[in-house]
Amino acid sequence: MNAHVQGCAVSAAAAPVPVRRENGQREVFCGLTGIVWLHRKIQDAFFLVVGSRTCAHLIQSAAGVMIFAEPRFATAIMEERDLAGLTDANDELDRIVTQLIARRPDIRLLFLVGSCPSEVIKLDLSRAALRLSQSFSPKVRILNYSGSGIETTFTQGEDACLASLVPALPASATGVDQLLIVGSLADVVEDQFARLFGALGIGPVHFLPPRNSTVLPAVGPNTRFLLAQPFLADTARALEDRGATRLAAPFPLGVEGTTAWLRAAADAFGVQDTTFVTVTQPSRARAARALAPYVEKLAGRSIFLFPDSQLEIPLARFLSRELSMLLVEVGTPYLHRQHLAEELNLLPDGVAVTEGQDVDLQLDRCRAARPDLVVCGLGLANPLEAEGMTTKWSIELVFTPIQGYEQAGDLAELFARPLVRRAKLVP
Repeated sequence: MNAHVQGCAVSAAAAPVPVRRENGQREVFCGLTGIVWLHRKIQDAFFLVVGSRTCAHLIQSAAGVMIFAEPRFATAIMEERDLAGLTDANDELDRIVTQLIARRPDIRLLFLVGSCPSEVIKLDLSRAALRLSQSFSPKVRILNYSGSGIETTFTQGEDACLASLVPALPASATGVDQLLIVGSLADVVEDQFARLFGALGIGPVHFLPPRNSTVLPAVGPNTRFLLAQPFLADTARALEDRGATRLAAPFPLGVEGTTAWLRAAADAFGVQDTTFVTVTQPSRARAARALAPYVEKLAGRSIFLFPDSQLEIPLARFLSRELSMLLVEVGTPYLHRQHLAEELNLLPDGVAVTEGQDVDLQLDRCRAARPDLVVCGLGLANPLEAEGMTTKWSIELVFTPIQGYEQAGDLAELFARPLVRRAKLVP
């Protein structure tokens, strides 16, 4: 094993939406990809992937867009002797972690990220993290989670990471109700939401993950939390086990989703309707103006969403209700019905929703429908473009700030851009 640093308005009584479930060959990134945005968010954290050279190449390729930034992730590469059990992987890992912390004294939180199950890499990372954390405490906290493609897909890497943080959160020492926003958000979006909550008189408000691991938010029975991302099932369960209560709401995409999301917090904290309208109306008006030109470009256009990021259901609601696009099929890797109940109720009647994937069957349906726009992973985009279809990379929807009022126009523009490009290329 050696270290290789990479440079790089809702009705609860609505009829249940019928869901097609598929179980076949999938085309998705693994959960290691989440490191690309998580290492930017938690500014004093470092992510050490324990895996093969293939995993090292994946992280380097996925993070290529940030090659000019100083990375805070690396790969401890498992050699053939390690995988065969001919060396003591624990000794090797201890050596690499010690060397890493000595070289990077700014590290306060170190994640050991497994790229494969422990049975494959012959190393129990949970025990290793506990042992190493005891050695380096209190200066450095060491946690672990799995980003294995066998166990996770794409955005589930963030869920696994945040769920591993929950046991480390301090217990709330006061009985004052507090709001916790759960899910990685761009700093600019986080600041916008913080200002809105402040204007509404809601507080204290904390965010998970925090920008700095030394100021972890407290959690307890007085904690109410809003999910900012729809792929955080394990994190939500861990918070509920700590006594926190989830506030049911659509997700903050577009004007409608953001308003309903904020309204859930406002209702929980007793904010008056007049106050809510006064605070949110200027932002709602700006967002509506920003959306208007894209409604003209996208209304009536058909769209097919392949399962990839778990953002597909909230995106479909936004595209259908605020941009008047026609949903051919909405695929999602996993469907947490409880967390997405409000979103499902807002989808148009008769929409085709698919959970899981048999990629060949979905490709057949997509080719038969010939939609105006296809949202899919990188592995499908180029082949479909070669067949004359217009595609949108789903991974860009995770890297780009899209939540909140001020980003509503930017979100719409992400879907209009490929169609504008196609119109310029094809006379």
